[in-house]
Amino acid sequence: MLAIVIVSWNVKELLRECLLSALADARDSTLDTEIWVVDNASSDGTPQMVRDEFPQVKLIAAKTNLGFAAGNNAALRALGFPRRLNTQPDAVLLLNPDTIIKPGALRAMFDFLLAEPKVGVVGANLQFGDGSFQHGAYAFPGLWQLAIELLPLPGRLYESRLNGRYPIEWYERGEPFAIDHPLGAAMMVQAEAIRQTGLLDEDYKMYVEEVDWAWRIKAQGWSAYCVPSAHIVHFGGQSTGQVRTESFLNLWRSRARFYRLRYHGWKLNLARQIVRWGMKRIAHQTPELADACRRVVETWRGV
Repeated sequence: MLAIVIVSWNVKELLRECLLSALADARDSTLDTEIWVVDNASSDGTPQMVRDEFPQVKLIAAKTNLGFAAGNNAALRALGFPRRLNTQPDAVLLLNPDTIIKPGALRAMFDFLLAEPKVGVVGANLQFGDGSFQHGAYAFPGLWQLAIELLPLPGRLYESRLNGRYPIEWYERGEPFAIDHPLGAAMMVQAEAIRQTGLLDEDYKMYVEEVDWAWRIKAQGWSAYCVPSAHIVHFGGQSTGQVRTESFLNLWRSRARFYRLRYHGWKLNLARQIVRWGMKRIAHQTPELADACRRVVETWRGV
């Protein structure tokens, strides 16, 4: 059995389409599925829409915005994780509300995950709303990723392996390939991996939570793969785009936490320096973010 967990905030129309696609694919693939929606105190009528139109969906209507990690954890705890219960699903899919599941995607991800005993995490082949390719899997972030994003380096490096990207040709071949972590927009995790690793780290309010979770899952001896035959549309940034400056701060605070936990010594010191240089450039190019950049530098200084 598969449990799908969707954390939503003020994207009622997108969530409706997401739920319709998930229910349709689960039905057509004859995959035993239950869906959980955790609504983070939306003001657009999302909880009532779910109750009225999708009575088969389990709804957790939070009174405050829990964020991504705590929102997903609310559903995982309701499922009994990280304890072991006979009623638990075989796997859990964390799914963004701004996604559309293409036919066969759930079955492709689920079957590969359960067929391989030490695969703990799988991701999908993502595309943007216009049908163009979207990276759905990455290498863990390091110094090169920071430098390519923040410093005036050649643009051709952006799509390179140095920037944590896997070649498009690997997706086009259609065969599963090993990765460090999938994008959290569509991340399926085996139940036993959740029990061994624990839940998402709620000190990440927004961003990087799935990266940290995948790191900890792999540290338990599990592997991660992308399943290119599983196609999912991901519109991207529909919730966080509503609060641009806050999202910018959340992103860089979460990155600071990740680098502090996962890197030490000269690597961490160089990461701090790259961020300081990069924030100066962003503040110069985008004056409305100047104060946010200053706050990011202060955060990283304390890392």
